[in-house]
Amino acid sequence: MNIADIATQDYIEVDVGTRMGKVRSTFENGNPKGIIVTDDGEYEGVISEREVLQSHVEDDAKVAALIKPSRSAPAPRVGRDEDVRETARVLIESNAKMAPVFENGDLWGVISSDALLEAVLENLDALTVEDVYSADPVTIREDDGIGKAINNLREHGISRIPVLNENDYLTGVVTTHDIADFVIRENERMTTGDRVGDNERMLDVPVYDIMNSPVETTRLDATAEEAVETMLELDYGGLMVTPDDDDRIVIGVVTKTDVLRALTFTEQEHMDVQITNISLLDTITREGIVQSITEVSDKYAEMQVLHAHVRFKEHKEKLRGTPLIHCQIRLRTNKGQVAGTGEGYGAENAFRVALDKLERNVLEVKGVTSDEEYRGQLLRKLNEL
Repeated sequence: MNIADIATQDYIEVDVGTRMGKVRSTFENGNPKGIIVTDDGEYEGVISEREVLQSHVEDDAKVAALIKPSRSAPAPRVGRDEDVRETARVLIESNAKMAPVFENGDLWGVISSDALLEAVLENLDALTVEDVYSADPVTIREDDGIGKAINNLREHGISRIPVLNENDYLTGVVTTHDIADFVIRENERMTTGDRVGDNERMLDVPVYDIMNSPVETTRLDATAEEAVETMLELDYGGLMVTPDDDDRIVIGVVTKTDVLRALTFTEQEHMDVQITNISLLDTITREGIVQSITEVSDKYAEMQVLHAHVRFKEHKEKLRGTPLIHCQIRLRTNKGQVAGTGEGYGAENAFRVALDKLERNVLEVKGVTSDEEYRGQLLRKLNEL
């Protein structure tokens, strides 16, 4: 399936110097699906309606502030006859929700991740949530401060965290947007006093005060179609995954991005590796990343890697001009999911740290599996006595 009938020409074109206030009013007066940003007529990037409405960039700021990726990296683009799988890959690797569509070199329209998911919705009944979700989610307590939530979001490169009470039961979810809304709202209220002290007190506010509750959940055996239908209907970016017998226990998270990533899976013999924010690569290449992950997986013949996802995220901190990069590697294998994370100055350093942690976690999984097999053999021998 290609995107010829999925893409839309319902978009507007603005210059990088346009005020954000004017852009926001455009969405209030109409319903364009996206904004194409140009600089002196040359394509610079694309912005979705959600990014405009949920951003906290001031109205007097220029629209250039929202363009992703940065000007130093190529902006995502696809051809009008591109297939769904490659389009999904472009969106994932550009960490974008929308991409411009070109026809014969000319700008034709836009394509969004939601439009892709809606178009393939009926085909998603072949996948279950278990096939695509992220296991072992990062969690936070109700009485933990917003500052801790921010650190977890930053460290793990995620956009939502399940909130647990003192009994380890799921009671809510806090997202990057929840935190941004709260911080902006509180900053607008501050008129006197020590701003630094006020900001510190804001970070100590418990996440219980800003979390979303009750929580929308799904099960491992639910189809990806059912999960996506729920997310599209409620305009949610993700759902919490709970076991069949207790919806108070969170065992994972499934997001639109997880399902979109599944569209890129291949049935070819080579391992499918996907890189988010590929533009951040410096002294390491896609080929080098694939080779390194392959070397780790090849060490453990019993572990077959079905899909690998490498995610890079840039932080503001720099060392002699080189940015601090967070890297997460997640493998989906026949033994379950295994991940490793790390930080370093430059993408290659961050990747090497994450790869080392990944291999340690793979060894741990292998050791647990071996222990279980040994225990099973021992029990069988005892039963034979």
